[in-house]
Amino acid sequence: MLPRLLTPRWVLLHLLVAVLFVATFFLGYWQLTKAENGGGAVNWSYALQWPLYGFMGLFFYGKMVKVELNRDPDEDEPGQEVVLYQRPRIDTTGDPELAAYNRYLAELNEKALRGRDGS
Repeated sequence: MLPRLLTPRWVLLHLLVAVLFVATFFLGYWQLTKAENGGGAVNWSYALQWPLYGFMGLFFYGKMVKVELNRDPDEDEPGQEVVLYQRPRIDTTGDPELAAYNRYLAELNEKALRGRDGS
């Protein structure tokens, strides 16, 4: 399971999260110095908020890693689902103009399907 988190995409994501986590503490320290120099209540609140943003980001990143480790690796493979084609229904109730238009669309669809099948 661990090699899944060592792909180039995940390694870049790990590095990005680490850099951003450290950056939030630098930003919090910067706001703290501004607040201590008479910046006001806004700077005090940002001094507390930046580290909280960092921990919040780590929390959600941990959830993302947990989902990745519990994910079935084969679920992303193409061709696993069976897709059934359903022919469009023609609405003949109500507006006769709408019914004619729906019949016209159904004819176009049939022509397109015949052309795709090589008929």
